[in-house]
Amino acid sequence: MFRRFFYRSYRRLFASARWLSRRFTRAGEFALGLMMLAAAIGADTHQTTAYQAFAFLAAMLGVSALWTILRRFGPGAFSVQRLLPRFGTAGRAVTYAVRVKNESPRLQQGVVLLEDLEDPRPSWQEFAAQPPRKARDAVAWLDGLIGASRWRDLVARKQPATIGTQAVPDLPPRGEVEVRVEFTPQRRGRVHFTGMMLARPDVFGMMLGHRHLPLPQSLCILPKRYILPPIAMPGTRQYQTAGVAQATSVGQSDEFVALRDYRPGDPLRHIHWKSVAKTDRLIVREHEDEFFVRHALILDTFAAGGDEEAFEEAVSVASSFVCTIQTQESLLDLLFVGPEAYCFTAGRGVGHVDRMLEILAGVSTCADKSFPALESLVLRHAPLVSGCVCVFLSWDASRQRLVRLLQGLRVPLRVCVVTGAGQTGALDPGPMKNEPRHFHLLRAGKIQEELSRW
Repeated sequence: MFRRFFYRSYRRLFASARWLSRRFTRAGEFALGLMMLAAAIGADTHQTTAYQAFAFLAAMLGVSALWTILRRFGPGAFSVQRLLPRFGTAGRAVTYAVRVKNESPRLQQGVVLLEDLEDPRPSWQEFAAQPPRKARDAVAWLDGLIGASRWRDLVARKQPATIGTQAVPDLPPRGEVEVRVEFTPQRRGRVHFTGMMLARPDVFGMMLGHRHLPLPQSLCILPKRYILPPIAMPGTRQYQTAGVAQATSVGQSDEFVALRDYRPGDPLRHIHWKSVAKTDRLIVREHEDEFFVRHALILDTFAAGGDEEAFEEAVSVASSFVCTIQTQESLLDLLFVGPEAYCFTAGRGVGHVDRMLEILAGVSTCADKSFPALESLVLRHAPLVSGCVCVFLSWDASRQRLVRLLQGLRVPLRVCVVTGAGQTGALDPGPMKNEPRHFHLLRAGKIQEELSRW
């Protein structure tokens, strides 16, 4: 009952704050705050003269409101076009252009541009399912009860970026200008644009008269990435059962075996045209199955205790490996568990690294499954791979068991354990004690520093 009350309160407060930021300038918000303060202080007109300040400020805001209504832009006064890049990266500035055209026969001055982003408020189901932060004191326990930190975390997750107000140069009649917009996304995900608002302040510069233009678009924000030292990935070429149909021919063997009828999915370069001319049907050359290098990148999505900070860092570390491992003559498989068990492959013409980074931009923690689901996926895939890079969120018995099983299959490993900033001391390497160079502890907030020591 209390949690639902606080949830509704947060929704109303967020909506009110958003409405105020769209209707009032900074000066207008300050004047509104002073007016409310004067109203509270000057309630008794016999004891104070603060009511006079209240009357003055109320009159100014009333004139501003009337001005914005009478001077509102008419429908069709503007047309806009937003030119977004293909991707952005968390923590790095993103710049894009907006073309604004004045469709009216009048000069338009003092116009500002405001982006409308998707409502980031979580649903009640999302709010109720979000685990509270670990309580370490009475304040943290109270925060877990009222859910303020959970609300902030959910809003931040659904709103990777905020975009400020942009000034538009003077627009001559039927003229067009280009506005450069720059913002820095704080986290990975998708920035969903629902529309754009063109506004103009009133004569006092306190309120904005605006016109909303629907313009839905989205921008994918890729995970933050770290600089990794040169990595010598372990393992040798492995036999690929049934081959990888889309892979380019750079394998160990390309020896001719026989001719056979064409099957859907066969590369066109394998068609034997002389036989086609003789038999009047598609015949292909069959080659010996290829052997080539194939690495697996295992991402742990089972965050213990809802440790979102460590999970975000783990995704960044995985993205850094994706960008560092050379895939021109090898394959890289990304394995993780979400609503289902997933395996995505890049390299040798099968997929591009950008596509794998886009997948990592949308991956989230898994709450309805347990770690054995990832173990089962990895063990099914293990016979195909030359080596594995494991990015774990803890180093408990289940993770160590998976490492022992992979070692039993003679799969070369590199293990990274990403923990929260509060982790102190070293971890027992356990099954990796014979390969300490391939076992790494990475603490949130010191990831780049610890990666540079490899």
